[in-house]
Amino acid sequence: MLSRLMSGSSRNLEREYSCTVRLLDDSEYTCTIQRDAKGQYLFDLLCHHLNLLEKDYFGIRFVDPDKQRHWLEFTKSVVKQLRSQPPFTMCFRVKFYPADPAALREEITRYLVFLQIKRDLYHGRLLCKTSDAALLAAYILQAEIGDYDPGKHPEGYSSKFQFFPKHSEKLEKKIAEIHKTELSGQTPATSELNFLRKAQTLETYGVDPHPCKDVSGNAAFLAFTPFGFVVLQGNKRVHFIKWNEVTKLKFEGKTFYLYVSQKEEKKIVLTYFAPTPEACKHLWKCGIENQAFYKLEKSSQVRTVSSSNLFFKGSRFRYSGRVAKEVMESSAKIKREPPEIHRAGMVPSRSCPSITHGPRLSSVPRTRRRAVHISIMEGLESLRDSAHSTPVRSTSHSDTFLPHVRSGRADSSERVAVIADEAYSPADSVLPTPVAEHSLELMLLSRQINGAPCSIEEEKESEATTPTAAEVEALGGELKALCPGHNRPEAEQVNKFVLSVLRLLLVTVGLLFVLLLLLIILTESDLDIAFFRDIRQTPEFEQFHYQYFYPLRRWFACKIRSVVSLLIDT
Repeated sequence: MLSRLMSGSSRNLEREYSCTVRLLDDSEYTCTIQRDAKGQYLFDLLCHHLNLLEKDYFGIRFVDPDKQRHWLEFTKSVVKQLRSQPPFTMCFRVKFYPADPAALREEITRYLVFLQIKRDLYHGRLLCKTSDAALLAAYILQAEIGDYDPGKHPEGYSSKFQFFPKHSEKLEKKIAEIHKTELSGQTPATSELNFLRKAQTLETYGVDPHPCKDVSGNAAFLAFTPFGFVVLQGNKRVHFIKWNEVTKLKFEGKTFYLYVSQKEEKKIVLTYFAPTPEACKHLWKCGIENQAFYKLEKSSQVRTVSSSNLFFKGSRFRYSGRVAKEVMESSAKIKREPPEIHRAGMVPSRSCPSITHGPRLSSVPRTRRRAVHISIMEGLESLRDSAHSTPVRSTSHSDTFLPHVRSGRADSSERVAVIADEAYSPADSVLPTPVAEHSLELMLLSRQINGAPCSIEEEKESEATTPTAAEVEALGGELKALCPGHNRPEAEQVNKFVLSVLRLLLVTVGLLFVLLLLLIILTESDLDIAFFRDIRQTPEFEQFHYQYFYPLRRWFACKIRSVVSLLIDT
């Protein structure tokens, strides 16, 4: 009896798995789930822990053993999705950015969205002008340390905090000035609300870029926002397509297709190549979910989407949550006492330990500038909270474009990275900090080669090393190898057309063969099956049998006998 109890308890332990979820404030939530637990169960546990009701905007992200990121599907088993050895590690993140974050019902929801956008700003995904960057950083400062106090906040206090990947002394002084003079008296909740209102107006709000290449082999970044589909290429936005203009999303292997129907019945098909088939499928799934969430009126309108063609089965996917309009209607019915919010203090981010209090570029002598570039490169490599980054280029404060880093003038301390004038209107989207172009280029190369975000462990600590020139060239070669559409897109299109024609011929021959077998069984066999008997008794079949089939059979028999007799005679 005792042995049975012990064996039963050991089996139960084998069915339980430990899960650790990193939250938006970098704290961790650990729980135990059963082997067959669905994603919805884990997500509900997490939302209960956070006291969160407006939970449809959020999701759980994880990295598979191949270093490809995924969103946890709530209708499937957690263990089967992760495909890695326990204990499992995941991240709680904003999955669908609210179109108007200031309109969220509860303060706890606004606070979590505030933390996500603060991370986007810190990791360089949210681009803005220097003036906007200073204001956003001042709001963060006011929300997390309160009013300016000369006794607590000495000269240069804003330099102790890291709001952006890198920032200059001039920007730090502007942040402190706004914090001292304009935001006094604002509560944390008010500062966070103002921060959200300002962030919402920026061009790259809600952008989580996916690295791809177009049919010409040029690097591109695809992203889905609350307002539509965005393509960033080179240093400008080349496409912005509203959700009501997107008619279909499809992928085959590494190739992603976006079907667009615009005014005057103008139809466009945009084609891009992802680094890997897994990255392309992840891009497709993200597109399907974002389109359903932002475009549809009701969740009952959601349909299962397939990436298959006419004859062969492909991937099938269905968005399983509520849509934005239903979420807003449900939020309006929330009537409870506002939950208590435990705000985290302004602490160095664990995802970037190497540059939290690193020296500013402008404060370092020219002779040591190269060493600082290398140090910041290491920090930027550790910033990979996301696998993607929007392409940028460097320019001086006088808005004249500088040569590439290979020209030898990459050590200017007064640069900011900008997006071209034609990219975003009405205002340019400017990175608020000077970024060394060669460091950013290496970081983008390494991210594109991976094709997926870094692992959770890479988010926690910096493991980056500075690559040599030979390694950079090798990385570029690997990147080209990952995207065959870069060199021979036309040849691939021809091959795909030939394969489609061959598939059509094979399917046609197969159907004719099946029909021939069915006809022989109906006319020549004595099978007394109800289905066959009903067909044989129809007037149409009897007419076909006696007027066409019998004469055709006699003609074939005659020809065969003549051929056989001819062979015997010879």
